[in-house]
Amino acid sequence: MRIELKHISKNYGRKSVLKDVSMTAESGMCIGILGGNGCGKSTLLSVLSGIRKASSGSFTCDGVDMLRDRRLRSKIVGYVPQGTPLVEELSARDNLLIFYGSGELERELERGTLKLLGIDEYINVPVRKMSGGMKKRLSIGCAVANHPRLLILDEPSAALDLICKQSIQSYLRAYKRNGGMILLATHDEEELKLCDKWYILKNGLSIPYDYDGDVSKLIRHF
Repeated sequence: MRIELKHISKNYGRKSVLKDVSMTAESGMCIGILGGNGCGKSTLLSVLSGIRKASSGSFTCDGVDMLRDRRLRSKIVGYVPQGTPLVEELSARDNLLIFYGSGELERELERGTLKLLGIDEYINVPVRKMSGGMKKRLSIGCAVANHPRLLILDEPSAALDLICKQSIQSYLRAYKRNGGMILLATHDEEELKLCDKWYILKNGLSIPYDYDGDVSKLIRHF
């Protein structure tokens, strides 16, 4: 599978948040989307996931524009936003049952993705009683219910403890090994190491960047 972003822009009235964003990726790759606060990372990911509408440009999968083909996008794309897209009063199980059939849910909890994410350990806990890391892992579990080939994540490890970060990163490595593709907005040094390509968003433009492990040098480009 190959995806290609071409000349994506997003305007709010006269304000241009994204002016010209272009990038490519293939199966098994993780693309890191970098930049300072307010540069448009979250806006870009929300456009690609269908939450917001692009002002112009295309987002193709093997030549088919997913900005215009919602059915294809819903089959291919899983999205994990910064916030918590969960029903706070429901348990982990009841949130998951919105996306999974009961039989499939039990299989995933026993030996599948949800087991790998450790969700089986708190399956009956209400969301309102969960830690930030538990909520984030559950959000990922919901997002991958349809086995998406492209996973879009907006700073998945932000403000999480080391154990939760390691759990999420282990899952993302496995997802890549199985041929999944990831678009990842991040400031986390360990997540940067998961990436095969890096792009900096600055002044509404996407700029390819060759990350060599030097975070201080990277930050100077923001």
